[in-house]
Amino acid sequence: MASFTVNWPAVVVALSVAYVTRYIWLEAQHSRKARRLGCKPAFVRPSRLPFGIDIMLRYVRATEAQDQQNDDLALYDELGRRPTWYQNIMGNWHHYTVDPKNVQAILATQFNDFELGPLRSGAFGPLIGKGIFTSDGKEWSHSRGLLRPQFTRSQVADLALEESHVQSLFDCLAVGADSWTGTVDLAPLFFHLTLDSATEFLFGQSVHSQKAAMMRTENQTTPRELEWASFGQSFDNANLAVCYRSRLMDLYYLYSPSSFRRDCQAVHRFAEYYVKRALETDEPMSSCGEKRKTYVFLDELVKVTRDPQELRGQLLNILLAGRDTTAGLLGWTFYLLARNPEVYSTLREAIVDQFGAYPSTAAISFESLKSCTYLQNVMSEVLRLHPIVPENGRRAVRDTTLPRGGGPDGTLPIYVRKGSEVGYNVHIMHRRTDIWGPNANEFKPERWSHLKTGWEYLPFNGGPRICLGQQFALTEAGYVIARIVQRFDRVENMDPSPVTKHRFTATTSPVNTLVKLHEAVSS
Repeated sequence: MASFTVNWPAVVVALSVAYVTRYIWLEAQHSRKARRLGCKPAFVRPSRLPFGIDIMLRYVRATEAQDQQNDDLALYDELGRRPTWYQNIMGNWHHYTVDPKNVQAILATQFNDFELGPLRSGAFGPLIGKGIFTSDGKEWSHSRGLLRPQFTRSQVADLALEESHVQSLFDCLAVGADSWTGTVDLAPLFFHLTLDSATEFLFGQSVHSQKAAMMRTENQTTPRELEWASFGQSFDNANLAVCYRSRLMDLYYLYSPSSFRRDCQAVHRFAEYYVKRALETDEPMSSCGEKRKTYVFLDELVKVTRDPQELRGQLLNILLAGRDTTAGLLGWTFYLLARNPEVYSTLREAIVDQFGAYPSTAAISFESLKSCTYLQNVMSEVLRLHPIVPENGRRAVRDTTLPRGGGPDGTLPIYVRKGSEVGYNVHIMHRRTDIWGPNANEFKPERWSHLKTGWEYLPFNGGPRICLGQQFALTEAGYVIARIVQRFDRVENMDPSPVTKHRFTATTSPVNTLVKLHEAVSS
């Protein structure tokens, strides 16, 4: 019987030739398609190291220095303020844009050409599981249909729940004999407040993180009712890990430290406890054992689905969005108000005129908050300068195009291959001087008294995936702002640093909001 010997070198050469031939053929096919569609290549961001390693390292350093959004603006200037470019990160070539026309195409006019893709679900999945922010197609449509009824006006307009948490916030703001508080960092206080509010709205029971933080400060023992208060820290730690995972693009799985897995498990235990309780309880009960009268998100979801995994995923998806976005908006609002006392004075005059002096809440409602024009202008301007989700992205599900960015002057379409990522940066877009004028980096709420915006202003995303909780977040934030401004007639900036630092996870907020507040005489 003749022996058979494989000529392995010849096999390797043949496979290599076949691979190269196929690569050349595909490149030629894409080039012909791009020419037929009138597309030209976008500007290529320079890279000093192979596979864009230096670009990756720059992202990591900026994130660690809490300087990411500042560095984004610096990069935009370095690239000649080109609205769209092509870049390589860890071997992943993708387009990046700050052009409103391109963002509109990605999110709306060419919605069916783009999805979140496996990067989003892979990076975020271990923390929040399957839900509206990690799914596409029918799964996403199902999630949105499930959640839309939970953000009706009647739920959004329920401000009684918020007042108790505002009073817990005020407990943390001790006022001295001179009517001034000491120097206080509002940033973490707002995260505690929104965590307490969000968990009560979603789960039917607050984690009381504000009370727990005060007790830790005073070295008191935490009672049993506050045993879940550490949940917030686990949630924050896991969020930061998700940020690093996202930076690695398709290699996100390379960053999965044991601390990330532990934090995810802690978050899941919390959610699963309340899901189990809701599934086993026929009559919704308060933590005091009485029949609950207030609206609870989880109780309503249980009427639609009894799948524990789905319930946990949807709850954590909404918690990520609802808690962090509102805390970020509040933090940036007082960060900017402390540096612009004339705006604070104007805002206080508008709020006291419409809602009365502290402690009155009788005139504060969903409708009156929306009709307080200057309050709405302040929040719009805060969200312009500091959009809570500063950057985002989609993956092309078919060969497609974007309207602009190609050619020497960037006015021609660009060709986007199936499977490639397209990132968009709202933070840069909101500060483009060619769109917003030479004072684009200044805090000017008055600009909104006559401003009509389109896709150049995108604080809550746009198109079919526009944020369901937009009114919920604005109502909650507006209420908290109104109550603080009612009680305190002056705010003083106590942060000596001239550089704005960003706490950047899936959302952005100020690293600290160091202020002193002066209590109004009438309060």
